Amino acid sequence: MGSTVGVVDVGLLRRNAAGATALGVLVGVAGLMLAGYTASQTPVPPPTSPAPLAAGDLYPVVSVADGDTITVSVDGVDERVRLIGIDSPELHRPVECFGREAADHVTALLTGSTVRLVADPTQDDRDRYGRLLRYVELADGTDVNAALIRDGFAFEYTYDEPYQRQAVFRSQETEASAAAAGLWSAATCNGRGVAGTATGSVGPTVAASTTPGGRAAPEGCAIKGNISRRGERIYHLPGDTSYDETVITASKGERYFCTVAEAEAAGWRAAQG
Repeated sequence: MGSTVGVVDVGLLRRNAAGATALGVLVGVAGLMLAGYTASQTPVPPPTSPAPLAAGDLYPVVSVADGDTITVSVDGVDERVRLIGIDSPELHRPVECFGREAADHVTALLTGSTVRLVADPTQDDRDRYGRLLRYVELADGTDVNAALIRDGFAFEYTYDEPYQRQAVFRSQETEASAAAAGLWSAATCNGRGVAGTATGSVGPTVAASTTPGGRAAPEGCAIKGNISRRGERIYHLPGDTSYDETVITASKGERYFCTVAEAEAAGWRAAQG
């Protein structure tokens, strides 16, 4: 009898072990299902929206050269900036009418301030003198270029190709001329630059005939000899695509020609297109 009591029923043990294993598997699966259910019922916060893009970096103004050229510190580097679409009276060699007033006005407006520099994809990044070509805006969004034209401290100026804000600037110049603001006043320059020459795209009629968008042309000499941003000398005939938008600035070496032969003899080539 004693030996019979000590015998272990191996089959029974195996059946019990198998049952425990199966039960463990079932419990595990149930746990995973419960966890998944719980997770599915937990609210998931919506993805965070990206921060809005900055309107543009602001850079401190270092100095003012004249009415259309300033120096700005860009990431620690002093950059000279030529304001797109305007031409302020010259302050040096020669001093043009209202040149000092324009420079003083810009100095008072920008000294100690920070500005936003806005490029124009229709224009080069820099001019032939290495200056950045930009629209300049105050921190509050004020367009400095347009304001200088509107208040009579600069003329609208299309150097070579039309720029994006040209229509706005020309409208501002029309208003400034009508209001006799700044250099348009009869008490100052009456809309004239050096030696009484009409400047800008709205300049008053003078003795010589005038052409849209330019200085007075000598009688019978309407071919515009423009110097591009790359230093190319290009002449424009009346009727050419860019003729009306081309402004002749004598102080920059630009001039009118009476004949094509005269223009080409002086080193100018015909405009393309």
